[in-house]
Amino acid sequence: MRTLSQRELLLALLDRQLLLRRSRFSIPRVLERMGGLQAQYAPSMYVGLWTRMAAFTRADLDAALLDRTVVQGTLLRSTIHLVTPADYWVFAAGIRESRKQWWLQSRKDDPAALDAAVSSLRALLRAPMKAKEIEAALGVKLEAFNQWTELVRMPPSGTWDRRRADLYLFAEDWIPRKHVSVADAADHLLRRYLGAFGPGAPSDIAGWAGVSPKQILAAVDRLRRELREYRSDTGAELLDLKGAKIPALDTEVPVRFLPVWDAVLLAHCRRTGILPEEFRKLLFNATNPQSFNTFLVDGRVAGTWKHVPTGIEIEPFGKLPAARRRELEAEAVGLAALYS
Repeated sequence: MRTLSQRELLLALLDRQLLLRRSRFSIPRVLERMGGLQAQYAPSMYVGLWTRMAAFTRADLDAALLDRTVVQGTLLRSTIHLVTPADYWVFAAGIRESRKQWWLQSRKDDPAALDAAVSSLRALLRAPMKAKEIEAALGVKLEAFNQWTELVRMPPSGTWDRRRADLYLFAEDWIPRKHVSVADAADHLLRRYLGAFGPGAPSDIAGWAGVSPKQILAAVDRLRRELREYRSDTGAELLDLKGAKIPALDTEVPVRFLPVWDAVLLAHCRRTGILPEEFRKLLFNATNPQSFNTFLVDGRVAGTWKHVPTGIEIEPFGKLPAARRRELEAEAVGLAALYS
């Protein structure tokens, strides 16, 4: 079994997440390549796509949302994600029960009462409605509905110019419903994860999706012929899709700006070292639940950034080589233009 160094795992992640070279794919293809895009803070979607696409404007995503080639809904890890309609229904089938269990673990809600509330919502929600209107009519928080059934965030709600996610509709009334078995959905989640973040362990995949490890292990058994095995330099057994690329160690790595909550920084990617452990507590802690925008130098988080009236302001965690700072400054010009 081949052993992969942490650097090889990092390069594989950067390559699959389109962070080594910008893509000329369409927005839907980019989203499927990425495994979806976390979207609870609307501007993050735009920055996340801009940093991965060769030609991207805010209007491009606005148009994709309006023409229904992409959609926003509560999916992976019970958080809002931007995905394609095809991925929406498969992801929903795979995570539906885990999402409900997660909701009940921290609340005293009665499942039967929530089922009844969803039935009432179906009678009410014939056209897009604001969250406050739904809550006032039914006496149930919208967050509960988002975890218990399939609602989508309707444009222009949840966009750059209207960031508040306050307009909702049943998913099947916005995009054609696709019926998928739980087993087929788990298989799809496994393939999507490895294509977007692999190689990885079953526990990584389960953590990314927000499902039980048992569900992913069953998918591994079904898809064994499609998979190959690696070992990390710490001894962890990893899975990957057969034929998936591991970039050469001498691959050049450009600087990149990432938005808050970019999935490459979450725990399931920890083994790649993309976020040095000494910086993790600076970005994710109880006093700052919204985290920070970050930038990568040589594929690893090296500081934070924010938009200010004069452009993009960077705050490195340490001294940057002059050449890398110039590269960041050039990249920041394009990012500032996204805000204009």
